[in-house]
Amino acid sequence: MMDENLSIGFIGAGMMASALIKGVIKAGKAKPASITASDAYQPSLDRQAAEGVHTTLSNREVVSRSRVVFLAVKPDVVASVLDEIKDDVDPDRHLIVSIAAGISLESMEGRLNSGARVVRVMPNTPCLVSESAAAFALGTHATAEDRALVQELMGSVGYACEVKESQLDAVTGLSGSGPAYVYLLIEALADGGVRMGLPRQVALQLAAQTVKGAATMVMTTGQHPGQLKDAVTSPGGTTIAGIEALEKAGFRGAAMGAVVAATQRSQELKALSATPDKSSK
Repeated sequence: MMDENLSIGFIGAGMMASALIKGVIKAGKAKPASITASDAYQPSLDRQAAEGVHTTLSNREVVSRSRVVFLAVKPDVVASVLDEIKDDVDPDRHLIVSIAAGISLESMEGRLNSGARVVRVMPNTPCLVSESAAAFALGTHATAEDRALVQELMGSVGYACEVKESQLDAVTGLSGSGPAYVYLLIEALADGGVRMGLPRQVALQLAAQTVKGAATMVMTTGQHPGQLKDAVTSPGGTTIAGIEALEKAGFRGAAMGAVVAATQRSQELKALSATPDKSSK
């Protein structure tokens, strides 16, 4: 069971950190006053302060006020942040949780004092509505208690599972980038409805609810998506005609290719992060 007085810090208060903060508060896993956030961009801090979160310009203060510290900064500044907070991180007290893509556990542990407990997490933005899909990997010194804490913390804002660190690039390509693929699908379905005469707002609501309902069916029934697809596909009917159009357009291959491309880009960014002189653009 999570400590009711758990103190959580966020170094970086951008979009993903904001989503996590709001999700954790909404789930009742932490009170706003027990959360501390730092950022170099004052408007980001102002947004958190308006929610009752303690804000500061000092990353070291975040560490001093927190038991769990999320690194929610761009990958190219993780090294400098770790160098800054190194002497403030107590392995017996602090758990460092990084959501920075492409920064390995080994590299982070190497910049902190011996014994530092580190976990890498790849969440996604639907944690803002408590529907995150997240995966995490434990560092060398992370404990079973740390595993349970991260599982509960991330599970409070959606689905969370432990994976090998080597699998996190694939997680990035699938669920990390996946919401954008689904938004594109919803937009395309809605455009199809408009093309066939539906009002824009009606088409958008129907498309979004259809995706939500279909996902809920997969999650709650335990049936393979292919089985659920076959159950609504009548011989000679409308659905099989639509599926044929998708197959002819290479829908499956495009979806698979998106995951592969995003995974490969994550791997490229990881390689670039190890070479400071190169740009990730």
